[in-house]
Amino acid sequence: MLALAVLVTTALPATAATVGPSIDVSVMPGNEAENAVAVNPTNPLNVVAMSTLPDVPSGLFEGVSFDGGQTWTRSVIGTGGDLGEICCDEQLTFDPYGNLWMTYLLNTNGDILIALSTDGGLTLDKVAEIVPTKPTGSKAPSNAHPKRLRGSTKGVLGDQPSISAGPDGVWVSWTSFPSTVVEASGAAVSGLGLHGSFSAPEAVPTANGKGDFGDTVVGPDGQVMVTYQDQTNGQGGSRIYTAVDPDGLGGTGFGNPRFLARSRVGGFDYIAAQPDRSVDAEANLAFDRSGGLHDGRIYAIWTQEVKNESDDTDIMFQSSDDNGATWTPAVRLNDDATKNSQFNPAIAVDQATGFVGVGWYDARNDLGNGGPGDTDGVRNDDAQFWATFSTDGGATFASNFQVSQGASNAADTESGFDYGDYTHAAFQSNTFYPAWSDNSNSTGDNPDGTLHQLDLYTAKISVP
Repeated sequence: MLALAVLVTTALPATAATVGPSIDVSVMPGNEAENAVAVNPTNPLNVVAMSTLPDVPSGLFEGVSFDGGQTWTRSVIGTGGDLGEICCDEQLTFDPYGNLWMTYLLNTNGDILIALSTDGGLTLDKVAEIVPTKPTGSKAPSNAHPKRLRGSTKGVLGDQPSISAGPDGVWVSWTSFPSTVVEASGAAVSGLGLHGSFSAPEAVPTANGKGDFGDTVVGPDGQVMVTYQDQTNGQGGSRIYTAVDPDGLGGTGFGNPRFLARSRVGGFDYIAAQPDRSVDAEANLAFDRSGGLHDGRIYAIWTQEVKNESDDTDIMFQSSDDNGATWTPAVRLNDDATKNSQFNPAIAVDQATGFVGVGWYDARNDLGNGGPGDTDGVRNDDAQFWATFSTDGGATFASNFQVSQGASNAADTESGFDYGDYTHAAFQSNTFYPAWSDNSNSTGDNPDGTLHQLDLYTAKISVP
């Protein structure tokens, strides 16, 4: 039985952090959902944020800031040209040299695409296109996994790629459908714009031969960890595993899968706050590469449901000091006393300090009584964005605090995409930037008005 106790909050009160105002990054018509964000370690004022555009045939929204999010250069990328016709599933990471790496999927095939920017995100160029492994005799129909690819893809489909950069390389992992095998590929990086070729797809051993909805992270010694859940459909629950390549770009390869957690959240688990898109356990990883007291510690977060189909979902936290051979017991990060939903968590480590930040969508204030967290008189179907942080390696966390200024409702988006499959966060030099999709129009500049289409939001959270 997994522990469900709330972490004791003794390190810092939530008021120790300064939560800046909500910022509408996109300010454009239509829905922006399923978000990515990254901060440049060589220039912490350089913030890049992206969102999938579910209402258009192809393309991503991109916002680039060089003043810590006060002003943004906004554009739509990936409607053709060098990047191709982008579908979705974008993720971002900066490496220590200031290279911005992006992975994403196309409408036109099932390959895994990787792009690079050396100017802080202003321009991106495709540097790799990885063809997922095709098992003998397999063929995926165009609707093999409609939760991910929206195009008329034939053959093998790559799904939900994730990307991470470390001191000497960048790695991406993904799931190949219809076989649901997990694969990974890495490339050496030695400076700004200086990188090798991505390796051939490397198998990541999985329990029962399948896995999806994963995440990738690179450690301080170049080791690579991949996590995934074994159930890719249904609402009955899942098991979460990790696999480690201890020498990354060396010749060892990934070891056998290691059990991390048992979740009651399946692959397509429908909750009132995400009624069309559904949620998965959405396990996320973060390595401490700060060189500090907890250097080499790996953090994991994932979503638990207290009882199957109760919609009472929580954000769970664990850590490991031995590359995932053993983990601390799972503890609950959300400190509410309700039976409402928390979902789509994101975690980031500040490599300058070793601090840990976590954010998530949270329905705790939607009691259906017309209060500030309720938009429609229905309980548990509206969400805000909340967060917490730790300054002592995850031993204690600050009291949860609300980040978004308003409450949003996914059903009002009229897209069926809801908030998307995931969101992300970035943490650099004492500043935490979560990213979330929001139709509360709390900032008054959403072109679609209040409680219609979603815009991409962030906020600058300073942790002393």
